[in-house]
Amino acid sequence: MENSKKVVVFECGNEEYAISIENVISIEKDEKITPVPHLPSFMPGITEVRGELIPVLDFEDILYNRSLTNQEQKLLVLKTDELTIAVKVKEAKEILDIPLDQFKEIGLAAYKKTEYFTSVAQVGDRLITLIDPSILISSLDGMKQIKDYITDLKKQQTV
Repeated sequence: MENSKKVVVFECGNEEYAISIENVISIEKDEKITPVPHLPSFMPGITEVRGELIPVLDFEDILYNRSLTNQEQKLLVLKTDELTIAVKVKEAKEILDIPLDQFKEIGLAAYKKTEYFTSVAQVGDRLITLIDPSILISSLDGMKQIKDYITDLKKQQTV
């Protein structure tokens, strides 16, 4: 439908967030995350999904400066123009088809640290914040070095 946007809704903190289904490759159980020294706190390490090494971002840490416990977490595997990433979230709840007129611009989008929040949708009594993963990646400190590291790892695997 052209008049709606299909999104994957997930929970982080006590809030609901969504990412366009176009960016979501898969939803995985918490796979084995291999820690890598000296990464930013929001990146607990890397994981392998379908033979590809990808960085894992802890969305709870990015938003609330606290890590998720290992019990109820999922990994949303996302593709962006630059990089495939996994985002660790509390719970991937559902896939919704939200009418475009439900999305409203949010004033916080202009705030540099949260420019990846592109809009908010009101669905019944729920507020769901839409996130653009490409903007998220480009707004996080240290992501260029992480992209370089993943590129180097992939080169080493092919040698």
